[in-house]
Amino acid sequence: MVIYLIVMFAITLVYFASAERLVTYIRLIGIQGLLLCGVAVLELTEINTVNLIFIIAETIIIKAIVIPYLLRRITAVSGVTKVHRQAMPGFYLVILSVAALLASLILSWSLRNPYVNVIYMTIALFCLFTGLLLIVTHRLIISHLTGFLILENAVFLFSIAVGNEMPMLINIGILLDIFVGVLILGFFGLRLKPHTNELTLLKD
Repeated sequence: MVIYLIVMFAITLVYFASAERLVTYIRLIGIQGLLLCGVAVLELTEINTVNLIFIIAETIIIKAIVIPYLLRRITAVSGVTKVHRQAMPGFYLVILSVAALLASLILSWSLRNPYVNVIYMTIALFCLFTGLLLIVTHRLIISHLTGFLILENAVFLFSIAVGNEMPMLINIGILLDIFVGVLILGFFGLRLKPHTNELTLLKD
C-alpha cells in the first residue's frame, strides 16, 4: 500500500512540470498532503495519540487544507491564474523532471546504508529537485512559493527516510517548518494584491 502512495506522489511531482494553470499547482499541493499523511501513518513503527495528532496537523490540516486555501486566496487577490508566459515550456520541464528522477535514484543508491530507506530517499531527492526546478525555471512569484512548499514536502520525506519511527523532535522541526511556510504565504502572498506581476517583472 505504501508503494502505491509513493508512486502516486512521484506522479504528482512529474505533473507539476507539465501543469500550466496555478489551480493545478494548488490541487497537487493538497493531494501531496493527503499522500504524505497516508505514508507517515503506515510507516509509523508505533502509533500513539501524540504522533497521530502531529501527523494530522502536519499533513491533512496544514498541507492539505490551510496551505491550498491560502494559495487560492493569493491567486484570487492577485488575479493570476496561469503560469507566467516566460516560464520554460512544459515539454522541457518534463524532460528535466525525468532526468531529476534518474539522478535521485542514482544518488540515493550510492548513499544507501542500513539506516536509510532508499525508496524514500529517492522520492525525497526527486521532490527537492522538483521544487528547485519550479523556482529556477519559473518567473512568477506564486510559482516560487509553490516550489518552496514542495521543498518542505521533501524535508518531510527526508525525515521518514532516515527514521520511520518519527521521533518527537523531528515532528516539532517539521511542524515549525510548515508554520514558517504558512507565515510566508500569509504575510508575503496576501499583501501582494494586484502588484504580483509588477514584482515578477523586477526579475527580468
